[in-house]
Amino acid sequence: MFPERLRALRRGQHITLEQLAAGLNQQTSETDEDDHQNTASQIGNWERGVRTPSFIEIRKLAEYFDVTMDYLAGKTERDAYDLGRLFLSGKQLSFNREVLSGRDRYEIYQLIDGYLHGKEHRGTETQPNQQEELDLHLDDH
Repeated sequence: MFPERLRALRRGQHITLEQLAAGLNQQTSETDEDDHQNTASQIGNWERGVRTPSFIEIRKLAEYFDVTMDYLAGKTERDAYDLGRLFLSGKQLSFNREVLSGRDRYEIYQLIDGYLHGKEHRGTETQPNQQEELDLHLDDH
């Protein structure tokens, strides 16, 4: 599970192995006295499951990607998702069991982006008869 999650996090942020190694090397850790430098080859081995990183390296990865160590280890799911990153990632997405094409994903991303940017131009007061909640329980009449 760790190799898959590491690869998904890196690719989801469009980061190369070299960029991730450089980012990890910029982090400082008081428990890493030997000042070990990470390499792209080393991270590639982690992603392929050839090698397993140390506790310190997993902690650095968790801090870098802003996830928990349990998430990296496969014990938990993420608590929050950035929809922008999710829609632009390479992960397969579906809605109501229908797989979204690349074009679908892009258009939905644009709709959400437009909605959020348009919010600042709308008033904060609700209009009479305006729907307050999104009711997803449709009647089968």
